[in-house]
Amino acid sequence: MPGPLAGLKIIEMVGIGPGPFAGMLFADQGAEVVAVDRAMGDPDAPLWNDPTRRNKRSIALDMKKPDDVEALLRLVEKADAIFEGYRPGVAERLGVGPDECLKRNPKIVYGRMTGWGQEGPLSQAAGHDINYIALTGALAAIGPKGGKPVPPLNLVGDYGGGAMFLVWGMMCALWEAERSGQGQVIDAAMVDGAATLMAPFIGFREVGFWKEGVGEHMLAGVAHFYDTYETRDGKYVALGSIEPKFHAELIERLGLDRVAFEPGTFILPGEASGEAHWPALKEKLTAVFKTKTRDEWTSLLEGTDVCFAPILTLDEAPDHPHMAARETFTNVGGAMQNAPAPRFSRTPADAPRPAGVTGADTEAVFRDWGVER
Repeated sequence: MPGPLAGLKIIEMVGIGPGPFAGMLFADQGAEVVAVDRAMGDPDAPLWNDPTRRNKRSIALDMKKPDDVEALLRLVEKADAIFEGYRPGVAERLGVGPDECLKRNPKIVYGRMTGWGQEGPLSQAAGHDINYIALTGALAAIGPKGGKPVPPLNLVGDYGGGAMFLVWGMMCALWEAERSGQGQVIDAAMVDGAATLMAPFIGFREVGFWKEGVGEHMLAGVAHFYDTYETRDGKYVALGSIEPKFHAELIERLGLDRVAFEPGTFILPGEASGEAHWPALKEKLTAVFKTKTRDEWTSLLEGTDVCFAPILTLDEAPDHPHMAARETFTNVGGAMQNAPAPRFSRTPADAPRPAGVTGADTEAVFRDWGVER
């Protein structure tokens, strides 16, 4: 495939969730990603049309067989990078840990993604996204005011704090390896990544612009100008009129009482705050937004500096005029999927190819890489 990562050879030890997502990010931009699947089950069973499996070639190996372990290590000798998402120590027990891979290929970049990290009291414990973000301070702030913390799908730990930081770390190491000729190991822990995503809020805390507790921060929905509202037809819209000029336009376009709403304008910390007015103003806006349907509000407010958007479902999103114009979603193998992101002006990659059959590329990969199995 063309693309900015064309020529890069990456081995993905197939796992769940964030691992395949990281592989998708590499493959979408032209890297040759070889997914190492387990040699089990029906070899002719096609993979479901999963976006995180697209653009990859699949080989099937049984890592309990010494010959298959040796075959993988021969591929490592030809690769630029390899990554896995096992618990600490599992790759070593399989015979494909960092030491063994670096011995075969001193320039290899070895990515390791876990929830808790390679060290620490919890490193061997099971966990999921919700557990990892619970320890970072992120989950404690997400949810309705006065309610309980609400998990934001598994976006913050698995994908934002995990896969994205794994890819970032591996690309940093690949850049450095081009100069030093030496590989290294990337310890991408979701707790570390999620904590890094909290950097702006850590900064807010230092200047007193942070309140501990669910739904207490302005960006958590406590303010009337940054929240979601139900419309007359039972659907929802999103409002983000933070800056004073945007708040002023909200007042004007909705025909609101300026005397009542202007005191609730957002003001920087350290200045007189309109926060005391927010609960009452939210009640007023709640009543206002129930007077029209979601589409009627969209016709009135979308594209203005009110900072407005209708809240769409996944079924609706691809048909929105802006999303359609940008082709943010695309058809892959007859199914709607996300298009590759970000976009490159000079080296765009090809359109995504759907996932194939598990293990179907085994012989071709070994042949193309010049490796005997």
